[in-house]
Amino acid sequence: MTSGVPVIRARELVKTYQVGAEKVHAVRGIDLDVFPGEYVAIMGSSGSGKSTLMNMIGCLDSPTSGSYALNGTEVTSFSDDELASIRNREIGFVFQTFNLLPRITAAQNVELPLVYAGVPGPERRDRVAAALDAVGLAGRAHHKPNELSGGQRQRVAIARALVNQPVLILADEPTGNLDTATSEEIMTILQGLNERGHTVIIVTHEPDIADHCRRTIRLSDGRLVADHSSS
Repeated sequence: MTSGVPVIRARELVKTYQVGAEKVHAVRGIDLDVFPGEYVAIMGSSGSGKSTLMNMIGCLDSPTSGSYALNGTEVTSFSDDELASIRNREIGFVFQTFNLLPRITAAQNVELPLVYAGVPGPERRDRVAAALDAVGLAGRAHHKPNELSGGQRQRVAIARALVNQPVLILADEPTGNLDTATSEEIMTILQGLNERGHTVIIVTHEPDIADHCRRTIRLSDGRLVADHSSS
């Protein structure tokens, strides 16, 4: 899909870190548009800049220079508080390590973004139930993470990413801690979400994971070196 306001619009995006006396050029002038409903893999070896780019796309970090608009809102000069607010409203995160709180249930983990957003209790419960149902975990709502398999924990993380109805789902190595069969299950869920209209970006170094996506972007030495779409 290439019409409408891009979910992501980056222009001349640069990120430079100062490490002692040395400057590290992590991202070097990237231009990128991602439109609603796309299913994109960002690939690259260690040190290619993909994690740094993901952090800027996810409003976890700000660029050194250049511009970045998320869903039509220019966020380049946002404060940390403003970035946190737009993250909670607009982006659902799925991480390799699940990032679930161990002492609360699956449902309570999924509910957290809604609590931060100030959503009333009855609506929170309805949306949590719908999100867990969407990932096939309606029967595990009251289980704690240590009572769930790795694949089930990642499904909880996906449900949490969905619950605020974000414009973008950003998955960082979402199958990195899972076996092959479970990885396929998680990718099937993410593909299903994309088919229902969600914009999904997966950061991965695994070609078989990237093959699930319809568009693959490759980074090398902080630059975008390839951008390929499949039919």
